[in-house]
Amino acid sequence: MSFKEQLESGKFVVVAELQPPKGNNLSELYEYAELLKGRVDAINVPDLQNSIMRLGSLSVCTLLKARGLEAIYNLSCSDRNRLALQSELLNASALGLKNILILQGDPPSIGDHFEARAVFDLDVMGLLSATKRLQEGYDLVGNDLQGKPQFCVGTLINAAAKGHALDLEVMDMEKKIRLGVEFFLTHSIYDVSLFEPFIKKVAHFKVPIIAGITLLKSVGMARYVNKHVEGASIPESIIDQLMKASDKQKASIEIAGGLIKALKPLCQGVQLIPIGWEKQIPALLDHVGL
Repeated sequence: MSFKEQLESGKFVVVAELQPPKGNNLSELYEYAELLKGRVDAINVPDLQNSIMRLGSLSVCTLLKARGLEAIYNLSCSDRNRLALQSELLNASALGLKNILILQGDPPSIGDHFEARAVFDLDVMGLLSATKRLQEGYDLVGNDLQGKPQFCVGTLINAAAKGHALDLEVMDMEKKIRLGVEFFLTHSIYDVSLFEPFIKKVAHFKVPIIAGITLLKSVGMARYVNKHVEGASIPESIIDQLMKASDKQKASIEIAGGLIKALKPLCQGVQLIPIGWEKQIPALLDHVGL
């Protein structure tokens, strides 16, 4: 069953993020992919995340697909103009990729090539519009295509939005759905009580929402997230649990497992973000019975 079919069936899906290597040695990525094969419903492959130069999402997704895995190709607005973005979508279709995550992307100033120039010729809405046009058989300027690519399109949402920002987020979600978005991913969720109001506000859209779950490695990591990641709020109870744990990996799995169990009635899936702890994902899935 394809990822799109699983979403349409209402299944609670599990997505795992696998970061492409900084280079062309794929042995470690393949090792992780084999660990996850049959355990997750799709592998999400970031596209130059945090503006760090790496192997591209397109090639990694194609190689994972050849190994029998569902992959989610990420395409960002930050590094390509509208010609290249449309061409990349056609490339993905020609290579048999069906799942696309459309992203704004990160400014080069935060990455390892800070002298690079950002592009941002299109924003997320513009790229979603281009994707919709291509699927209808036209490019952005109205030229006919020879063949129509077909994708299962997703994008990110800000589940931490509050007040007026939440109202704007809901309006944006409605626009994105009209542009063909079939699923949404959130940034990492650490406090389910803060996630519930958002879910109640957008439940009427009836579009799958997949919540991000990051494996917290240490108290230091948790403190850093609270201080530097906009919208993130890791409760002190979780930090205290990490602080008291003699086995940090076990504690991290227990924390993530508790979040997954609490999120399961609220959304249609989770994305597991291991940040170097890819080998712990099977243990986490065992812990929650997935």
